[in-house]
Amino acid sequence: MNVLIIGSGGREHTLAWKIAQSDKLTHLYIAPGNAGTQQLGTNVDINIGDFEAIGEFMLEREISMVVVGPEAPLVDGLHDYFLDNSELHNISVIGPVKAGAMLEGSKKFANEFMARYKIPTGQFRSFNTEEIEEGLLYIETLKPPYVLKADGLAAGKGVLILDSLEKAQTELKEMLNGKFGEASRTVIIEEFLQGIEASVFVLTDGKSYVIFPEAKDYKRIGEGDTGLNTGGMGAVSPVPFANKDFMNKVEERIIRPTISGLQKEQILYKGFLYFGLMNVNGDPYVIEYNVRMGDPEAQVVIPRVQTDLLELLIAVANNKLGKKSMETDARSVCTVVLASGGYPGNYEKGKGINKLDEVKDSIIFHAGTKKEDNKIVSSGGRVLAVSSYGKDMKEALEKSYFSAGLIKFDKMYYRKDIGFDL
Repeated sequence: MNVLIIGSGGREHTLAWKIAQSDKLTHLYIAPGNAGTQQLGTNVDINIGDFEAIGEFMLEREISMVVVGPEAPLVDGLHDYFLDNSELHNISVIGPVKAGAMLEGSKKFANEFMARYKIPTGQFRSFNTEEIEEGLLYIETLKPPYVLKADGLAAGKGVLILDSLEKAQTELKEMLNGKFGEASRTVIIEEFLQGIEASVFVLTDGKSYVIFPEAKDYKRIGEGDTGLNTGGMGAVSPVPFANKDFMNKVEERIIRPTISGLQKEQILYKGFLYFGLMNVNGDPYVIEYNVRMGDPEAQVVIPRVQTDLLELLIAVANNKLGKKSMETDARSVCTVVLASGGYPGNYEKGKGINKLDEVKDSIIFHAGTKKEDNKIVSSGGRVLAVSSYGKDMKEALEKSYFSAGLIKFDKMYYRKDIGFDL
């Protein structure tokens, strides 16, 4: 079959790398893709927000499945667009309809959904632009640190964790006055959960699901988890504390009630579902839902999947996932993200990337790269992710760091302490 992957980052290169290994694949297209996906299929220059162009391209190339990498097209209703179009409705879309994508598209919707189905999360209240005074008073009833979340999508920048009451109140006013545009016209104020984070992923056809290996990513730019939040500077899988007992709690208290809640609300959900969790004294709490694979978690989770991923995606499309199981590689995988100097603030693009061919013991997943005049250059903040297998986390990290040290581009930066807290 012909498959189209939508997106251009490390997650999409990782999905392409895995799907390209399937003997069920005829041809792989990636829109718009990057310099890494170009080696696995055909990159297509289509705006991922132009549903009409995507649909026309799929009909023209006889593509029978689209795998949606990022959240924005799902929140904007790509799946619904296909279902409503008589020529496209038989094409399989891996990703939920708009109503399901609201689990990521609206923090308020997600929190209220969890409350309805008694899924453990922190206490919360939401405030809109007419309720600034109430919000300011509510913050005074809480203990620091204060967690403020923009309701909508804010490109990973809409969550603030603040120690000062005065700063929290100032930020609340700024957010409600449009600091993150429409995304923060409603703000959720949440209880701060003290613990250690983990990410758990499932693939579901709306009724059945398979649980992927868990991961832990590192969001802060600086070592020791300091500095600004990023899209993720590295990740590890497995996670030592996510033992059988912990994962049983995750499945019983979080995964099952979420899938059954979606069914009760008659929300069509076919695709990946990501649970951002906090381990609070051995008990899992949900910090956030994502309606797609994480990035850079995909770069450690997918390499541990031994089952044919395309076969699983076909089962999702045909509502037959309940008949499938997943084999997992017992080895550890760790990834280190190589970023542009200055990221997540201002950074320069177009830096030539050298010595990629010297890396022998790791897999390089491209994120912000493109090909110019037969040379690979940087085109984003997070440029590459270097993933390696090892008998344990230590060995996998050693390999990734050795490989990272071989690669060169101007002002390249990476954290040297991934996995430090495990």
